[in-house]
Amino acid sequence: MSVSKKSPLYEQVANRIIEQLKQGTAPWQKPWGEAALSRPYNALTGKEYQGMNSMSLMSSGFEDPRWMTFNQAKNEGYTVNKGSKGSHIQSIRFHDEQIKRDASGAVVKDSTGQSVKEMVKLDKPIIRTFVVFNAEQINGIAPLEKKVQEWNPVERAESLLQASQADIEHKSGDRAYYTPMRDKIVLPNRGQFTDAEKYYSTALHELGHWTGHESRLDRPLMNAFGTEAYAKEELRAEIASMMLGQELGISHDPGQHVAYVDSWIKALQDDPYEIVLACQDAEKVHDYVMAFERTKALEPVENLSANHIKEHKNLEPTVASQIAGIEWEI
Repeated sequence: MSVSKKSPLYEQVANRIIEQLKQGTAPWQKPWGEAALSRPYNALTGKEYQGMNSMSLMSSGFEDPRWMTFNQAKNEGYTVNKGSKGSHIQSIRFHDEQIKRDASGAVVKDSTGQSVKEMVKLDKPIIRTFVVFNAEQINGIAPLEKKVQEWNPVERAESLLQASQADIEHKSGDRAYYTPMRDKIVLPNRGQFTDAEKYYSTALHELGHWTGHESRLDRPLMNAFGTEAYAKEELRAEIASMMLGQELGISHDPGQHVAYVDSWIKALQDDPYEIVLACQDAEKVHDYVMAFERTKALEPVENLSANHIKEHKNLEPTVASQIAGIEWEI
């Protein structure tokens, strides 16, 4: 799929991901090193990039997770290496803050006489494109400091699984899957995994599928194995498990999902915007799961699921086809 320089950013990212999928080097296909255990973030603000922007920067070929604009680098006294090519990111605004007016057009004011403002949905989204440079392209910036983990990744992952209250069954065998009909995750016995991180990496992937249940984020899960819809759900779970692994410090085994590569390539070729949708859904999965950790210390575990439903449930429910016995495997 050829892409011109004027093509939308999502098409450029999809095209890059397709080529990397063919080579086995897409962000979620690679074993993670220390630097990769941090999502791309702005070097000055510390804010992580989200959704497609994060995926775009992760697929750019740099190991350093730090990025900044040319002006940010200049203001810090840094210089961008001559001939360096910047990477594009975008911000999209669907709402705008406007002064509230009544039916007659008069400005609505509060009790103090100040104009009341409200968020109004825009007829056309406002899209702004920025160019950022990686720390490896910048002179003067300090070397990347090794990330010091102040937690035990395995203990943190186990705590998340427990707080989720997901129904997890362990049994002998070599299959790990989530079955939406029973709303159950099935994993091999813990002792069958060569190390604890592989167990939790697998468990987090299946927990990603578990979030798609109609009582949670409500994604279409009742799809037959081998269909495009099935592959799209696997793509969401794999990107989400990558995000969760990066945050927790859990390593990743990319060899488990080779069977889906051709389906992922076809899905992106048929509809390049799918990379945007997949990243958006993966972010929702990440936020949903990590919210268990943030709320665990604030309320009883038995209340967490209800709160998640209220806070995170997708507002546009999908209709799942009635296919019994569908299982989401790793």
